Amino acid sequence: MATASTVLSPAQQQQVAHALETDAQIMSNTQLEQQLASQPEKVQAEIIRINTDARHLALQIALLIPILAGAAGLLNSFRMTRLPDPVPSTSAEGMVLG
Repeated sequence: MATASTVLSPAQQQQVAHALETDAQIMSNTQLEQQLASQPEKVQAEIIRINTDARHLALQIALLIPILAGAAGLLNSFRMTRLPDPVPSTSAEGMVLG
């Protein structure tokens, strides 16, 4: 998103991309505003817009993974109900009685 921005200069785009590659974290807009206090207003607004869009996308993906895992578990549980019950081994019964 930063590299597609028309507001950020190429150097700023590289700086944002490098920061995301080395230390990406979800950050509130308030925290981001504090870090961007020395930047021009236009740059601050653009980076906050990018952060807001990226945060929503990241949270959606983070929620999608457990939903898919739960759906796979549910489907597997239906498959397991069709399996026959295991028959006990006669050698194991003889060991318990003996």
